[in-house]
Amino acid sequence: MHITQLNRECLLHLFSFLDKDSRKSLARTCSQLHDVFEDPALWPLLHFRSLTELKKDNFLLGPALRSLSICWHSSRVQVCNIEDWLKSTFQRSICSQHESLVSDILLQVCDRCPNLASVTLSGCGHVTDDCLARLLRCCPRLRALRLENCARVTNRTLAAVAAHGCALQTLHVDFCRNVSAAGLRRLRAACPLLALRAEHSAAMIPDQLPRSPASGAALRKLPPQ
Repeated sequence: MHITQLNRECLLHLFSFLDKDSRKSLARTCSQLHDVFEDPALWPLLHFRSLTELKKDNFLLGPALRSLSICWHSSRVQVCNIEDWLKSTFQRSICSQHESLVSDILLQVCDRCPNLASVTLSGCGHVTDDCLARLLRCCPRLRALRLENCARVTNRTLAAVAAHGCALQTLHVDFCRNVSAAGLRRLRAACPLLALRAEHSAAMIPDQLPRSPASGAALRKLPPQ
């Protein structure tokens, strides 16, 4: 029996056991299998282990997506998390290769995946408060948002959770250095039923604005204490 003789339900079940690359390779063999690949029902779960995977065309974003996970564990994460004004030219060059990848995917998710229920972002140092606020507004069924080591996440994301996370039950902001203790207290007061976790976030040193030459000179003139 040839694979194309299977009905649609069986083909979807078969495809569900394959990884993204294998699904794409099988879809290239004939139009019938390509149609199965493009069936939104095949894509309720997406997990990416590196940002380079986001550049591929081996996945589909659609209304069936319920869970999205982007976890980048690489030495380059440390470079991305350096404050922009402290980065060298070489470090800026590294970041420019991927700084918009996650945000671009999340913006597509906002337009195509209204039923999303869970998002996990780890090591995504370029994701901004504005992007996460839009995600909360466009995905009203979002129940879990787990953020880890996302350097640009600040108290503005916490405020967006209070304003737009109507269905949110779980929020993690672990190792997000620009989230403050005061912001966490405000969120807990606004959403007492929210399961909130913020390991080390408020205890980390937040980003600092670059010191101007004038302020540096003024500090040098201060008498010793």
